[in-house]
Parts: sequence; structure tokens; C-alpha cells
Amino acid sequence: MRKIILISLTFGFLTSKAQLVRKYSNEFLNIGVGARALGMGNANVASVEGAYSGYWNTAGLLSQKNDLEVGLMHAEYFAGIAKYDYLGVSKRIDSNSVGGVSMLRFGVDNIPNTLDLQDANGNIDYNRITTFNAVDFAMLLSYARRIPQLKGVDLGGNFKIIRRKIGDFGGAWGFGLDAGAMYSYKKWKFAAMGRDITGTFNAWSYNLSEKDIATLQQTDNEIPTSSLEITTPKLILGASTKHLVWKERISILGEVNFINTFDGLRNTVIKSNIWSMEPALGTEIGFKGYVFLRGGIGNIQKQLKADATGFETTFQPNFGVGIKYKIFAFDYALTDIGDRSIAMYSNIFSLKIDFNKKMNK
Repeated sequence: MRKIILISLTFGFLTSKAQLVRKYSNEFLNIGVGARALGMGNANVASVEGAYSGYWNTAGLLSQKNDLEVGLMHAEYFAGIAKYDYLGVSKRIDSNSVGGVSMLRFGVDNIPNTLDLQDANGNIDYNRITTFNAVDFAMLLSYARRIPQLKGVDLGGNFKIIRRKIGDFGGAWGFGLDAGAMYSYKKWKFAAMGRDITGTFNAWSYNLSEKDIATLQQTDNEIPTSSLEITTPKLILGASTKHLVWKERISILGEVNFINTFDGLRNTVIKSNIWSMEPALGTEIGFKGYVFLRGGIGNIQKQLKADATGFETTFQPNFGVGIKYKIFAFDYALTDIGDRSIAMYSNIFSLKIDFNKKMNK
């Protein structure tokens, strides 16, 4: 019976077991938010504006044209197994500052827990299977300010609160800081977004009964231990430009991002034992500011071939459309996680609502 394949906590425990420094920590915060950005291959740190800026680049909060903006997103991955939701609110404080709050939830719900599959006599009883949820949650508190003495420069920052849970068996609390900047010059925007600039600290703890531990040991599973996990800094550099053509009815925007990591060798386009870099490209074509067509390429990686004869370059192709009507902007994106098979495509929907302050008569 020890070799019975348990659909249980194994995956969650192995992927969340804390190390002092982890290369892929808090990865749910690297997926991206907003169908506009995802449709452009996640190339968004320079052109982002308003309610989604708390995630992409806090300095972009200052580019919003309204007093209050609300952004909503829902996405499902792996044929609906994993659900990803976002809510962002940004509010103009004065002509030189904007504040915002963003909340993200990535969860896999109703996971079978088979730790009690066998009764005391060793008999298998499927009625003993229960379920649990594995949920990652983050709240970003954002503030951006324009520096009048520095013409064209906007600055911003996030304070991050992270909560991760694996049912009642374990969880972590985490805290960190982000910092962003934008510089506008004629029709160009240049941006830098530093994520986890001080390192984001997740403190993991577990609550396993002696029976749970014994079951994991008998089935050759690793026993998780309470420890501290550190997410290392990441620097994203970007540049975007926007031009109007055909009597200014059509807008053409292009953006390129360079995602830089400093946690050792990664299978990216440019890599070393210290620094690795991955590019992302995106474009958006709009008609009169009402209808938009988007495309992009991201998640460009070096992947081992199926026959193990060498590496090949894989990428995540993205496509999106958008419609803006009065105070509403509805966006849709079709994304693929990189294997270029129809089974892994995901549909992303997002909505942005703009509110303008009513002037006193």
C-alpha cells in the first residue's frame, strides 16, 4: 500500500518547502495582470496607466487621466484548475501624487486530500477523502509622486503583504518593497521597475498531526519544516513609443521590456551564473481610442528538447483585443504558457472603470 499514488499534498509541500533563498519564489506575482498587458506579452512597465500600475510600475499611477480608477481581472489556467483574480483601485490625491491598493488571488480549490484514504485496518475507503485549497494572496499598497524639479520624471513604490496557505496544513506571511520610475521624452517613455528591492521575506509554518507525518513518511514524501524563504530582487527595464497616423485616427504603440534577474543561472536568452535577462515585446494598434488590437511575445526561454538532444527556444505568444466605451474599458487576451499546444491556452478578461470627480458649482 505504500506505493499507492496519492492525489494529495505532495505537490504543494514540495513546491512550497522554504529555503533561505529560492530562485522561483512567489511566482504567482510574475504571471501578470490585466488583459491589455497580457495581450502584449507582458511588455507593459513603460506604457501602463492607472489602476493596473500598482502591479506593473507604480510610477504609472501618475499617468491616469481620471480622479479614480478601478481595475478587475479574472483568468483561469490549466483548463480551469487554477483561478487568478485581481482588483486594483487608484485615486488621485493631488496634481502631483496618486495612491492605490491592489489585491491578487491565485488559487487551486478543492484539491483531494488522501492522507486519510486508509482506515486503521489498512482498508482503502474513498469516503474518507476530503478537500482543501491552496491559495496565494497579495496586497500591494502603492504611492506615486511627480517631482516638479525633475522634468518628466515620475516615481512610485509598493509595500507588499503576502499570505500563502495550503489548507489547514501550512502557510506563510511575507512582506516586501517594490520601486518604480518613468521618464517621458517627446513620444517616448522609459521605465524601470525594481521588484522585491530589499528581498521579500516569507515565513513558513506547518501544522501537521503525527498521523499526517506518519502517512507522508510511509509514502516516501518529504516532511515540510518551518523556515524562512527570501525572494531576491528583479529589475525590469522598458521603453515604449506611441504614434498617430491616418489623420490621427489610428494609434500605434510598441514596447520592449528587459527582465533582469540576479539569482543565478536561468534558461533565458541571455544568462550567466550571476545575471540572466529575458526580453518581452508587445504592440497595440488603436482606432480613435475606442477599439484596440494587441499582440506580443514573452516568456522566452531555453528548453530541453523532448529527445534530450539539446535545447530549443520556446516563447509565449499572446493576442488581445480591447473596447473602450465612455467610462468602461473591456479587454480580452488569449495566452499560451509556452508549449504552443491548444490545451494550454488561457482566456483572460479584464475591466477598467474610470471615475471623474464632479466639480462643485
